[in-house]
Amino acid sequence: MDWMVILNIAVLLVIIGLLVYMQRKHVSFTKRVFTGLGLGIVLGALLQWIYGSGSDTLALTTDWYSIVGRGYINFLMMIVVPLVMISIIQAITNLEKTAQLGKMASWIIGLLIVTTMVAALVGVAAATIFDLNAEEITAGQAEQDRAASLEERYSSDVEGVTTPQRILNFIPSNIFLDMTGARSTSVIAVVIFSIFVGVAVLGLRRKNPEQAETFTKMVNAVYGVVMRIVTLVLRLTPYGILALMANTVATTDFAGILQLGKFVLASYLALAIMFIIHLVLVGVFGLNPINYVRKVLPVLSFAFTSRSSAGTIPLNVSAQKNALGVEEGIANMSASFGATMGQNGCAGIYPAMLAVMIAPSVGIDPLTWEFLVPLVLIIGFSSFGIAGVGGGATFAALIVLSSMGLPVGLAGLLISIEAFIDMGRTALNVNGAMVTGTLTSRILGNFNSKVFNDKTAIEEAKSL
Repeated sequence: MDWMVILNIAVLLVIIGLLVYMQRKHVSFTKRVFTGLGLGIVLGALLQWIYGSGSDTLALTTDWYSIVGRGYINFLMMIVVPLVMISIIQAITNLEKTAQLGKMASWIIGLLIVTTMVAALVGVAAATIFDLNAEEITAGQAEQDRAASLEERYSSDVEGVTTPQRILNFIPSNIFLDMTGARSTSVIAVVIFSIFVGVAVLGLRRKNPEQAETFTKMVNAVYGVVMRIVTLVLRLTPYGILALMANTVATTDFAGILQLGKFVLASYLALAIMFIIHLVLVGVFGLNPINYVRKVLPVLSFAFTSRSSAGTIPLNVSAQKNALGVEEGIANMSASFGATMGQNGCAGIYPAMLAVMIAPSVGIDPLTWEFLVPLVLIIGFSSFGIAGVGGGATFAALIVLSSMGLPVGLAGLLISIEAFIDMGRTALNVNGAMVTGTLTSRILGNFNSKVFNDKTAIEEAKSL
């Protein structure tokens, strides 16, 4: 192994040691997360400056760093299915009536879809303000290859698949297969199965209380174990963010970002506007937006670096429940649903921007009602089942563009900046899920304002 790679690994270990020292000195979880984030940015920038983005030394270094970064994401993905399943079953068994479940699900799904439609309009506005046009984008060989690959993927995965068929994919036919995360809709399938189990327990409670009580005790015991595992994994967050951010900055194509700077600026403007809309909604429902931001920042920083809405589910649930005061069942359901439907960034803003950019190239005025109304509706309903991992936005774009009769190759021409923009999109997706959970809990009257207003009720309250 190159001695420079060994030196780079040693530097990472030293920084990890610093974070461990901060934990032993009881430095708050939030401060440790942002320390990891900041040091990761500095480390990644130094690596790219010293070695260059195409060097073998940098490639080997980031490969070793991935043991910490991607390893942490794998740990999070490991606990997603058991957390979602057991949490929802436990939450439903604590309900008095199944009607409460219907109200909960209706508000969560409704808010997710409506905010995604609003995000689509924000994307349209951003693309119009910056006068984005698909014909202005220059395609290199990598971009052309990516565009061809997407055209092929469209033919195999999207073309001919109707909306009813996509909805049908949510229904689990083999729950053990979905427990492996084999499909993009696996999380929703696990949620649906868990809801059936929970509702069955409520029915059993009326007919055979003893059996229902035995099952409930088992669920509560398993839930306690799962939540302990979640706590253990979440303690690794500062280290995971450190390595993820270092790798991201070290391998970012800054030349591509500069070349497509107008699209990057338009994208982040749209993301910022949608984030402000989220905060306005929080304020409209009588909550302090600044307090909200302070409590969700550690979760959003992880979502930003990991580019995985699904991987952020454990952090999402924990923050909603322990920092925001959201009722436990709502926190679990909104985090789970928000990772696979109603993604404001990936399924809302991004496809809308691409559609507005492409439409003029095929002779369509994107600012007419005949174009905008179908676009917003298609974006809202097609946001069901979008995978909450890197690449989900591309799949969402394929569905929307093909449904609008537009060519899909443009998504391939943005390959050089895809990861950089996807970081912001993922953070917005996760924030949308957290806002949805907060508002739903507020609407249904089980929101804990005392926890929300308690400045010490943040992630470190769980000894992270």
